[in-house]
Amino acid sequence: MSNEIKRITVDELHAAFKAQGVPSREDIAVKCPICGTVQSLRSLVAAGAGKTPDEAERFIGFSCVGRWTNAGPHRKGSASGKGCDWTLGGFFKLHNLIVIDHAGAEHPYFDLASPDEAQTLAARASA
Repeated sequence: MSNEIKRITVDELHAAFKAQGVPSREDIAVKCPICGTVQSLRSLVAAGAGKTPDEAERFIGFSCVGRWTNAGPHRKGSASGKGCDWTLGGFFKLHNLIVIDHAGAEHPYFDLASPDEAQTLAARASA
């Protein structure tokens, strides 16, 4: 995690998601800034964050998938992939990205997954 927080607009966020080249909106991917787990709307639904992508959408980029799988806190030095119990709604502001909405309000957000990371996750989900 770097010490500098990047700020992007909602339009830039949408462009970054489009650049991931995944098959559907359910496969756009982010990474938890604490444990590094790559996750998508599809991951959140599978973990129980909602019955549909629309229900889980409020958690994407804000709460780690591990909150629904009882992963517990991330242990420094352990491998990513299982998630952790991190959310950006707490007292500590440990994030690298802020998304600025059309009204100018700033919202903390998880890191964006690379196109390779997003496509790998999408391929695993469809296998």
